[in-house]
Amino acid sequence: MLLGTLAVLGVGHAAPALADYRVDIESPRSLRKLLKDNLDLVRFAKRKDLSEEQFDFLLTAAPQQVKELVQTQGYFSPAVSTDVSREGDERTVTITVEPGPRTAIHSLNVAVTGPVQTEAPARVDASRNAFSLQPGAPFTQSDWTDAKSASLDALQAQRYLGARLTHSEARIDARTQQADLTVAYDSGPTFTLGPLSVSGVKRYPAWIVDHVNPLHVGEVYSRERIQELQRQIQNTPYYASVAIDVANDPQHPNEAPVSVKVSEFPYHNLRSGIGYSTDTGARVEGTYSYNNMFGRAWVLSTQGRLEQDSRYGSIQLAMPPDEKAYVNSALASYQSTDVEDTNIYSARFGVQRTRTLQFYDYAYSLIYHQDRLEQNVGPGEIAKALVPSFAWTRRDVDDPTFPRKGNLFGVELGFAVRNVLSDATFARVYSHGRQYFPLGKRDLVLLRAELGGVFSDSASRMIPASLRFRGGGAASIRGYGYQSVGNNVSGSVLPTKYLVTGGAEYQHWLNRDWGGAVFYDVGTAADVWRERRFYSGVGFGVRWRSPVGPVNLDLAYGLQNHSIRPYITLGVAF
Repeated sequence: MLLGTLAVLGVGHAAPALADYRVDIESPRSLRKLLKDNLDLVRFAKRKDLSEEQFDFLLTAAPQQVKELVQTQGYFSPAVSTDVSREGDERTVTITVEPGPRTAIHSLNVAVTGPVQTEAPARVDASRNAFSLQPGAPFTQSDWTDAKSASLDALQAQRYLGARLTHSEARIDARTQQADLTVAYDSGPTFTLGPLSVSGVKRYPAWIVDHVNPLHVGEVYSRERIQELQRQIQNTPYYASVAIDVANDPQHPNEAPVSVKVSEFPYHNLRSGIGYSTDTGARVEGTYSYNNMFGRAWVLSTQGRLEQDSRYGSIQLAMPPDEKAYVNSALASYQSTDVEDTNIYSARFGVQRTRTLQFYDYAYSLIYHQDRLEQNVGPGEIAKALVPSFAWTRRDVDDPTFPRKGNLFGVELGFAVRNVLSDATFARVYSHGRQYFPLGKRDLVLLRAELGGVFSDSASRMIPASLRFRGGGAASIRGYGYQSVGNNVSGSVLPTKYLVTGGAEYQHWLNRDWGGAVFYDVGTAADVWRERRFYSGVGFGVRWRSPVGPVNLDLAYGLQNHSIRPYITLGVAF
């Protein structure tokens, strides 16, 4: 209404620059930005074509507009005054705001009706618990709106997709500065999921989506399950984006249609990147993939990576997911590393069968390893092994990118038999895990452990070096060089049969994005367990929740070698 009135009075038309002024606002700091950003008298001060008549209109309207703005923050009895002063050619408008006492919530009544009361009373509690405003808290319009949305969202998250807000009232008593809040929801019927329909398919067969679909026709609606479907689709190499919609008509809740709209990647994909880490130095890498080999959506991918102390290349041919969401593939790779005066040249060839689910990953593989190791003194080592193996990973965290609660665990099992394309008989076990414990609203404790063992009566040199273990570095024992903990022979650190590392870290977060940490790491790597020697390190660091994941900046002191080392890592959990 105000803007329309100003337009009638001539704002926007050519006019003499008659009104020239600035505005000072004297109010509590918490209100100042709100008034500066939204008060028309302030916003129009930048105009050079305001007439005196228009200025008088803005000045007259300002007190009422100030009252309306501060009421959104819970101040319903403000005192507002305006004063216009001149000093030379400069005119200053001073707006003084005494907001008065802030209105607090006196009572709250959240009512949830419908089948939810008998079918799933826990959903009623979830809806009420999600209502963030509670008696005694300050009342603001934005918090009131957000609380109603969050409460309704919690009700709709499971079973009751068609739930709706039926009544909302905030009764304000300006005399007592109290607010009585009433809100009511109707759950509506329980929704079940119907069949999938897929649109946007142009290059790849629609059955790929069906094969990775974890949902079942007739199961009760759950937002988490819809998000799981979205992740499963996006975990494939075929789709750039996925949008999922479930029909929410309360008149037709049974087997509600699920619509999936995909945007596909082109057949050819080329990606490259550069990076740096304190463990492996500068890095440049590139990946090329073709997603329609033989015209059957098989994926041919090649990767190359050049690091300061390492070179890596691989090629893989993968089939689309089968009806159980398993991906079968054949692969080959070659890697050479020069770390701690030890050169390792490792070639791998084999096949594997993998499946990625929301909480679990599975991998079955048959890989042939052939490694050559060169050291400072003595002859080089050449070892080969054909290793059937199984890998399993479990993720149970509250946030996959920035976890605060839960755990991550993985285990790998493999074996080789002498004379079956192998130089030695052995069994190999490797496991790693993390446990997150939240402390208060921001802080957390992180515990980390890693165990590895190659069990064999044969000498260590008869087992491929890439299947043995070394410790040290940002993700292992901080305070020591990358892979510097192992079997030291004349300055060359050789990989060993056994590995144990662990760490404890306390993180204190100053705000959402920045925090600090203190930590203690310990571990060992040895060929003969009774000859083990443990190494430990302590330190502190900075934590940053960056847009691409957690960034860790650490400074650690090795207690055994008395060295100080910095570390920079992008800390993706698993």
